[in-house]
Amino acid sequence: MNDDALRKMGLAVIEAETRAIETLRDRLDEDFVRACRYMLDCKGRIIVIGMGKSGHIGNKIASTLASTGTPAFFVHPGEAAHGDFGMITASDVIIAASNSGETDEIVTLLPLLKRLGVPLIALCGKRHSSLGQAASSYLDISVEVEACPLNLAPTSSTTVTLVMGDALAIALLEARGFTEQDFARSHPAGRLGRRLLLHISDVMHSGAAIPVVENTVSLRDALVEMTQKGLGMTAIVDADHRLCGIFTDGDLRRVLDSGVDVHNTQIIDCMTANFTSVQEDILAEEALLTMQEKKINGLLVVNKDNTLVGALNMHDMLRAGVV
Repeated sequence: MNDDALRKMGLAVIEAETRAIETLRDRLDEDFVRACRYMLDCKGRIIVIGMGKSGHIGNKIASTLASTGTPAFFVHPGEAAHGDFGMITASDVIIAASNSGETDEIVTLLPLLKRLGVPLIALCGKRHSSLGQAASSYLDISVEVEACPLNLAPTSSTTVTLVMGDALAIALLEARGFTEQDFARSHPAGRLGRRLLLHISDVMHSGAAIPVVENTVSLRDALVEMTQKGLGMTAIVDADHRLCGIFTDGDLRRVLDSGVDVHNTQIIDCMTANFTSVQEDILAEEALLTMQEKKINGLLVVNKDNTLVGALNMHDMLRAGVV
């Protein structure tokens, strides 16, 4: 098979699966709405079951539901018949994925699910199958032909099942008023989670780790403090510990260029009095934007009384994954 033939085969698969997805438009009927209502009214969890390729898709559907505000998990139907059925309670809702509707491991569970009295949402390709007949809500995921040229490998059918699962998950997301902040709480290790959940107080150095000197000390003593604390700066406070300035590596380069005597010059004479500070309750993302806008590498953090409570630099942002 030459290169052109390989590309044509790939395009044929995409076109076949696109056509299969298009058929779903006319299938979002009262059964889809009923399925959403069952899930919205669920007092327990959404349990997704499926075998083989449908099981892999079912696992993804459960994951998408859980990360978008609908508590859900996947149960392997084979394992359910050997003890894991105990994970399912009368407060749950079941989503069963099976293109044929006759998957042995799922059919075996149908009498048990009926006895438990849980709503059963079928993602199924045959309405008159065992699964289709047992369903409280039947969602048609049938396809005319698989994208596989042998019409055997689950391709179009699994794609359609996944899209139907996404349609359910996002409809519920909207119905629940799920927000960006809610999504972040479900993804605390992700970029969005760090951006929306991490506060500057979670990143900054505090207490004895803050580089700080009084405004009466020499430039040399300030440099010692900067070196020991390793943030490339030091805060300057007065006798009442009120913040009155900052001295940074950039300031050091400027005073050295001007020939200042580091031993006999007081820090108050070369500090920067017009500096940028941030409140301790802001998000780390906001502090990062401030640093980028001001083109600075370090920040002092104050509380509502404008008292120094922390310090950080760009390296701290990098370590926290904010950058």
